[in-house]
Amino acid sequence: MAVTTYSESMAGSGEPPEGAPDSVPGGEEEYRSVVFDESFVRAAKIQEFSAHERVDEHTPAVRSSPPVPAVVKNFSRQALILMVLIAIAFGTAIYMGVRHPYEQPSAGRPAEPLRTTVIPLVPGGAVPGAKDPEKLFANSPAAQFKQGAAGISLPAVRATSHFSESQVLTALTTAKDYLVESSLDPDVLTGHTVRPVRILIDPDQLDQFDDSFARPVADGRHAATGWLVRFDPGQSALADSGIRVRGSMHVGEANDRTLEVSSEHTFVYALREPGVEDGRTSLFTVRRELHFRFDQTDLRMHRTELLVSYLQAGPLACATDSVGRLRPLLAGQKAEVGGPAGTDPYAPDSATALCGALDPSAQPKPPRSS
Repeated sequence: MAVTTYSESMAGSGEPPEGAPDSVPGGEEEYRSVVFDESFVRAAKIQEFSAHERVDEHTPAVRSSPPVPAVVKNFSRQALILMVLIAIAFGTAIYMGVRHPYEQPSAGRPAEPLRTTVIPLVPGGAVPGAKDPEKLFANSPAAQFKQGAAGISLPAVRATSHFSESQVLTALTTAKDYLVESSLDPDVLTGHTVRPVRILIDPDQLDQFDDSFARPVADGRHAATGWLVRFDPGQSALADSGIRVRGSMHVGEANDRTLEVSSEHTFVYALREPGVEDGRTSLFTVRRELHFRFDQTDLRMHRTELLVSYLQAGPLACATDSVGRLRPLLAGQKAEVGGPAGTDPYAPDSATALCGALDPSAQPKPPRSS
């Protein structure tokens, strides 16, 4: 803004440079100090205040707010974005918790304990044997059985009223995996590990599982051989890795939140005396009937509840403890005279000891040359 000032030579009643005006209305003296002609104005000196002078001498009536620093603006924007993201994540978590199909509660029930039954089958005479396991298999009822996991076939997979086809397939596949790990894995069979079976068990049953191996008891709840097949490595060894298997599986709904799978399979093992590579081989037969249960969480986690395990195995001696490990009778051996272990009717948790006779037709017919 330009301000017009006048030099000291123009103050008072001095005459203008070009002389007095021709006529002054109202008298010469009355308006002489305030009326100027064109030459007077052109002679005026113009001075523009500097920025410093304008600030010092012409302070504005309203004080302006200081500008917001850029750092504060950026921080506020980032904080707002972060709050929006947290709100979205929180809302998504609530939505998934309410709507996710796998998070349905399993009726608030814990897993039931496994009920086990182990029945030794006693041979009527000496156990037949041969040096060639293939000849024994060929002359036994297991001649047409498939080998290994190929003998555990799945039924047709169809959706049920409350479970999809993929969920039914998951249940059947998990049950098959359990059968393979607990009946065919050489490390499990020889007692070197139980982990491949344990990781397939529902966590609610793990205490029972561990107790069954730490302190096996014939009480219908804690038989190690109810969970898996394992032999005493000091008394027998696998003579052939080609274990023969045949059986079936069935699946159905227990209720709208639970699938159940039942299996019935016969496993035939070729065994020999440990440390004797060229010794005679005999066959050992195990029939397993298992009942599996799956809720939504079990299906998602690829695990199962094992409800019932029914096992028949032979040739075994009735008096031999079969709940911790199986101790088969090998080629040429006979069962000792004696019945099953005694049952105490006064013990509240005792289970009746069972024992059966192995039918001669279940034994192989070895070649005459063996």
